[in-house]
Amino acid sequence: MLNVLGNLFIVAAPSGAGKSSLISALLAQSQRHSLINQAQLSVSHTTRAPREGEIDGQHYHFVDVEKFESLIAQQAFYEYAKVFDNYYGTSIAAISDKLKQGVDVFLDIDWQGARQIKALNPEVSSIFILPPSIEALRERLVGRGKDAQAVIDKRMQQAVSEMSHYNEFDYLIVNDDFDTALAELTSIVNATSLKTLKQTQRHGDLLTQLLA
Repeated sequence: MLNVLGNLFIVAAPSGAGKSSLISALLAQSQRHSLINQAQLSVSHTTRAPREGEIDGQHYHFVDVEKFESLIAQQAFYEYAKVFDNYYGTSIAAISDKLKQGVDVFLDIDWQGARQIKALNPEVSSIFILPPSIEALRERLVGRGKDAQAVIDKRMQQAVSEMSHYNEFDYLIVNDDFDTALAELTSIVNATSLKTLKQTQRHGDLLTQLLA
């Protein structure tokens, strides 16, 4: 059996539900040893233009459509999807390497990508983040100050469709109070690392001694 200590997590949500903030806070916890495994966000490829402050290779790997479609032909992606007229995809090689190193990898993707990942890896843990209300979701999108009203309206229309797929995920978190949502997310991540198979791989020598 392949000794893979790291866990693969899918985190999905409608835009504005707080998914990115929760993942960022969780990754900060991993640096303070609040998680069993170190954790890392998978850096996706995308054809959309960088937003202000985004760095190539850190936030996304920014490529043009021709390059992206070339990578599709090479079957280089674990999953890919077209969202809001732009491609997004996740590298197979990058994820596999990190999992073998015992690093938990988080995929910030939508439900379409989640379906593709689950078809290839049924053991992946999937988490969906909900806002506490439609009104709160709109307030968060407006409060960002990043998007034009037309873009916000489009995202609100898409949100209901996205949220209708919540029951395809293993875990559901309502992000009403941020600290509570973060604690729930942390609990899911640590519990996954404590599954018997993972602990057997991690503590094989100890188990051999105890059962000798």
